[in-house]
Amino acid sequence: MTALALSCVVLPDSAPADFVARVRDVEQAGARTAWTYDHLSWGGLRGAPWFATVPLLAAAATATTTVRLGTQVATPNFRHPVPFAQEVMTLDHLSGGRIDLGVGAGARDFDARVLGQPELTLRERADRFEEWVSVLLRALPGGTTDHAGRYFRAVDALVVPGSLQPPHVPLTVAATGPRGMRLAAEHADAWVTYGPYDRSLPPDEWLTAVGEQNARFGAVLAEVAPHRAVRRIAQVALDEQRPFADADTYARLVQGLAAAGFDEVAVHWPRADGRGVPARALDAVLATHGG
Repeated sequence: MTALALSCVVLPDSAPADFVARVRDVEQAGARTAWTYDHLSWGGLRGAPWFATVPLLAAAATATTTVRLGTQVATPNFRHPVPFAQEVMTLDHLSGGRIDLGVGAGARDFDARVLGQPELTLRERADRFEEWVSVLLRALPGGTTDHAGRYFRAVDALVVPGSLQPPHVPLTVAATGPRGMRLAAEHADAWVTYGPYDRSLPPDEWLTAVGEQNARFGAVLAEVAPHRAVRRIAQVALDEQRPFADADTYARLVQGLAAAGFDEVAVHWPRADGRGVPARALDAVLATHGG
């Protein structure tokens, strides 16, 4: 058993009733948060059914009572910060204050092209992300937002009554680079990483890599906002099943994450296609976290 919290990712690729049923299973399992992806389409399941994130979370919010719900992660690839802030605010009220907003800069994937956007450089994506987050954080508490930036505009935009959770819905930032980590250190309630981008590492090497990322984030936090406490989350990739080979392997992984300074591990709830946590390993995963 470990003190490391468990959260679970449920993809929005099943019928809404099935999605809600899985989130209720996550709640019954005692997980802290049920996260879901926020895309218009996703390369890992391109062409398969893919439902809209906000309505699914709304349905889950009215069907659950304790589990937190959130995006992992929403991006500015196709979301304007003002209407999105209003949607997130509404989810917060529907759930009774159980929404976590996970955000990221956005990858160069289908979502980055689907609305006919020009391709952005890494620097431009970071610039856009910082601007997007700044507008979100001004809009979420409620009131009027005016903004004239490079990527977004808002004129007398009202979000009323604002988030139920004060001062706003908790923000989780996904970041592995210095600018994203700095943004997380300055503004986020939590920081999340899934390790090196586009690299599949054995569990021990992955643990070393995310531990090094956490150390870098800790250094940024100490420099930028040493007074702030930011929750640290490590997320296991959808197709990474080696950590679940047996109970001891998984227990060693989460013990290592706790020792590296993480507060939470996010895994993908078992799926009919066999991806995520293998169904045979679920009981051992829950038992490791005291479930």
